[in-house]
Amino acid sequence: MTDSGRPSEILGEKNRMKVVSVVGARPQFIKAAAVSRVLRERHREILVHTGQHYDYEMSGIFFDGLQLPKPDINLGVGSGSHGAQTGAMLKGVEEVLANERPDYLLIYGDTNSTLAGALAASKLGIRVAHVEAGLRSFNRTMPEEINRVVADHLSALLLCPSDVAMRNLAAEGITEGTHLVGDVMLDVMNWARQRLCEKPAEILNRLGVVKHEYLLATVHRSENTDNPEKLSEIISAFNSLQERVIFPVHPRTRKMIADARARIGENVRMIDPVGYLDMVALTGSARIVLTDSGGLQKEACWLHVPCVTLRQETEWVETVAAGWNRIVGTVCEKIVEAVRTFVPTGLPPSLYGDGFAAQRCVDLLD
Repeated sequence: MTDSGRPSEILGEKNRMKVVSVVGARPQFIKAAAVSRVLRERHREILVHTGQHYDYEMSGIFFDGLQLPKPDINLGVGSGSHGAQTGAMLKGVEEVLANERPDYLLIYGDTNSTLAGALAASKLGIRVAHVEAGLRSFNRTMPEEINRVVADHLSALLLCPSDVAMRNLAAEGITEGTHLVGDVMLDVMNWARQRLCEKPAEILNRLGVVKHEYLLATVHRSENTDNPEKLSEIISAFNSLQERVIFPVHPRTRKMIADARARIGENVRMIDPVGYLDMVALTGSARIVLTDSGGLQKEACWLHVPCVTLRQETEWVETVAAGWNRIVGTVCEKIVEAVRTFVPTGLPPSLYGDGFAAQRCVDLLD
């Protein structure tokens, strides 16, 4: 040790690990923003962007807003069928890992990028650390469910956001390497709140909306976008609401809406995807959030905004138990009724940790 109490450069280099982190979709950018800040203080990180969300609106704007380092490698895979996309990612990630030989591969969540990373690393004998391990919807028709189950069973280090996630893993016989760390998205949410206090977002003015006088909607899961009947029901519900609906639209969702020839009502404003800080501002100022996104269910709860979930189940069951998230599915009448009547009672409890999950994740990597 040096006189300052810091490790010497030689000792520091000796103890530095090499970690390859794989991201490819918006929620993963958010999670990686929290972990990378801590990880790079101690170790060498190589950030690989698979290109699953491949255009600037879906990736670059998030990197900018989150102050996340630019990817060291961009595989540029783009969209495609699940098999084609995952196969291309598997090939690309395998090449990176074979060249770099990291101590760990770090994966996030439940996307095809997550699955490809877990498969590539496990076949090369590289340890896998999974941030947001243990989530289950118990719906095997969801591609995300298959991805997260396989990734968990291939991981050496399972970093769980909740007690429920820990119990889910134990029920599947996974007890080695499991740790309750909390949710890294809460780390980023706390950072974003501070940023917005210092410099309030201007997006409400740009969109001409008033706090608590609009609804915020997002739709992106394939179970909704790839089913014309479900998608039409959701859009009909939005059109039937007697309130302004701000609808940031994923490019793929926009295409599916056009293919379904769904009419968009005058009360619904479709906008391009926005950066993370703007999305937090829109969420926190909405009267209600309507979404099929897991991340937005939590963020709404943290921001004390009621959430109506456009699915038949959720992995984030704690938000439902807290009374701030209502699962309604995709039937138009049920969505409209929920928006009209849903009023949570009392403040939501503290969920998913204390905002220091990233620190725990890196401590466990050490």
